[in-house]
Amino acid sequence: MSQLYRIVVLLVLVALVTSCGVPATPITSPQAKDLRWLNLSDDDFSNRADELLYADFNTRTKWPSADKMPAGFDPIKVMELGKDPGLGIRNLHNQGFTGKGVAIAIIDLTLLVKHIEYKDRIRIYEVAEDVTGKWSEVQMHGPAVASIAVGRTIGVAPDADLYYIATGGCGEFKNMEDFDFSCRAKAIHRIVEINRSLPESQKIRVLSMSFGWDLHSKGYDAITATVNEAKKDGIFVISSSLSESYSFHFHGLGRSPLSDPNEFQSYEPGLRWQEDFYKNGFPTATLFVPMDSRTTADLTGNEDYVFYREGGRSWSIPYLAGMYALAVQVKPDITPDEFWDTALKTGKTIQLQHDGKEYEFGVILDPQTLINAIKGK
Repeated sequence: MSQLYRIVVLLVLVALVTSCGVPATPITSPQAKDLRWLNLSDDDFSNRADELLYADFNTRTKWPSADKMPAGFDPIKVMELGKDPGLGIRNLHNQGFTGKGVAIAIIDLTLLVKHIEYKDRIRIYEVAEDVTGKWSEVQMHGPAVASIAVGRTIGVAPDADLYYIATGGCGEFKNMEDFDFSCRAKAIHRIVEINRSLPESQKIRVLSMSFGWDLHSKGYDAITATVNEAKKDGIFVISSSLSESYSFHFHGLGRSPLSDPNEFQSYEPGLRWQEDFYKNGFPTATLFVPMDSRTTADLTGNEDYVFYREGGRSWSIPYLAGMYALAVQVKPDITPDEFWDTALKTGKTIQLQHDGKEYEFGVILDPQTLINAIKGK
């Protein structure tokens, strides 16, 4: 297994996103097209709209002239729609609910620290001891999760403070059974140490970790112990193992690239799991948050962006962290249980049409109704 592929596998765990940092076709939906960094100026897409509706691309993608593009498909518009957190989040920003005064921590891969989306939000950036060799290079994952949480135009909580620990491969491993989560435990413990050094008004209230583990994972006891340590210190630890840590269940929403991210009816099950939804349904106690068709900070330059048509739970985790920061700004003594219970009670359920059948789909996070309910408590 190559080192590059290990990076992908690590961040996948239960939340695979896409290929890591180099132009390559994502091993996800069969329709997916990876157009990042490509020069397409000589191509003709005028009759290939379906391809572009399932494409990843970035600000360095070179497009053909307008007469060689399908009617109605504008990459700039798609990119801008993808920057919007959606679900009315920007309305909350306009009302002053931006996460100001709240601290978010992230544990993820090496970060492009000077990206314009979040450089002014970073309060501490530390590199763990396992970040060596290939791991020390900036990867696509870090800029993406940081910008989704606190990005100035992309983020759910654009004024929140960011404490970031960059981690690596936790030593050599040949498969995920060999991956040792005890190094992730060290990173969590470091977040707790930092938190204990902060004034009461600047405490870290939420930790975003876009990876997961289970009972059979190596280092399970160590990471479970440090998660519990963080919880005792008032930090809401959001990860792919949220159901294990809190018995909370979430999943990611899909959205067509040209649809309005602020319209609830624009959403559907995420691309990677919608087939399973239409076949088996999903528990009603699950909270759904945006995942697909998101624009994030890119790894190649401080002002570069990338549009990911298909996301993963890795994108939903920092979204939830940002949402919790907004809730903390409104009610500083809120707890994860109160937040989650209120989110489920105030969320939206919509009706979907698929193959001639109607499906009830929800609960979709409703940020504005959630914040209003928290304000009223």
